[in-house]
Amino acid sequence: MEYISSKNIFLLLRDTLKLHDRRPMDHGSRTGYLFYKMLECRGGYELYELADFLMLATLHDIGAYKTDKMGDRLNYEFKEPMPHSVYGFLFLKNISPLAGMSRMLLYHRVPLNKIPSENFEYKFETQLLTLAEAAEVYHLALGEGFDHKMFRRQEGTFYSKEALDLLDEAVAKFDVFSHLADESYQAELDGLLEYMIFPNEDKKNFMIMLMYCIGFRSEIALTDAVTSVCVSKQLAKKLFLPPDSEDKLFYATLIHDIGMLSIPASIIEAPRKLSKEEIALMRTHVSREEKILLNRMDPEIVAIATAHHERLDGSGYPKGLKGSQMSREQNILQVVDMVTALTCERSYRKPYSKEEVIKILKKDIKDGKIHKQTAECFIDSYDEITDLAAKEKANALKMYETLGNKYQSIYGDYKKK
Repeated sequence: MEYISSKNIFLLLRDTLKLHDRRPMDHGSRTGYLFYKMLECRGGYELYELADFLMLATLHDIGAYKTDKMGDRLNYEFKEPMPHSVYGFLFLKNISPLAGMSRMLLYHRVPLNKIPSENFEYKFETQLLTLAEAAEVYHLALGEGFDHKMFRRQEGTFYSKEALDLLDEAVAKFDVFSHLADESYQAELDGLLEYMIFPNEDKKNFMIMLMYCIGFRSEIALTDAVTSVCVSKQLAKKLFLPPDSEDKLFYATLIHDIGMLSIPASIIEAPRKLSKEEIALMRTHVSREEKILLNRMDPEIVAIATAHHERLDGSGYPKGLKGSQMSREQNILQVVDMVTALTCERSYRKPYSKEEVIKILKKDIKDGKIHKQTAECFIDSYDEITDLAAKEKANALKMYETLGNKYQSIYGDYKKK
């Protein structure tokens, strides 16, 4: 069953990253437009291939979320571009269905005369991406003073003649910079996105990738997400949910905290209890993620994901829903989210002990706040589920550690050249 379209997978990923910082994605969209029109001038591509290139171009600076300060764009784009290029390459290669195109990110800020001489897939397209990105940056900075022919001064060193010719053609044929200036390019990109075609397995992997993107904000957010997914899967099996319900709960759990990307790390990782004002800001993550999810995913999945802080007695947020207004899947995710918060470490406290967790759950069952059958199922299988969750957390952190080690190795080799 299709729970989300290919187009909406892309939009969900893009707009979730915008919650963290919109600048790399806005820059990526404009760069993607220039890249797409240059490819169109070259010819020989199917529309679905152009759509895939557009997605890759939009995400080309994804490594900046992890390795660089967002406010120092000129530094990470021009003075020291390799850190975000290397990390973006590794992230897409290891945690996305775009592994086959990921090498483009590694070399997207490398001058033509420094790109390895051996051929690799999409080598010429990488040259076009390099030029498209530079053209977008300078066009945005210089405004009416921008002249795309300025890049001819670096023909044969930074940019190839073929790439520069395609930019000339895109300007002459499509007036691309005028469309960037008045933002009319966005409608054209929206039309191209209709040609994105991802099998369901790729969609699932993009959703898992989205979960790992939460780790850009903080390590706590990543371990919380992984714990929630593990606990949710185990409870779904033990409560014998039908396959369709199990799938919807799984996807809802993957995305239920994407809104946390909009919350400053200084609040998420505050080494103390939060103030009333900070708590109020923290709670906005639900409404922010709902705005992104609505009309993009199966409405039942959205309803499950955005009810994870509701409570059976109406004391939850943001809508104050009561038991009769909620589904079983919503009730399960509420317990999952609560268990995650109690069993995971916070910057201001250690995880609660097993005895403390069970005591809190039993009190909330008695007070009519959480679903009795779900909470008791977790309590009965406490050791089994928490042991599995601990292994999944360790695997996720190991993945990030592995990416870090590979990053150091690749970046170190590059600096020696």
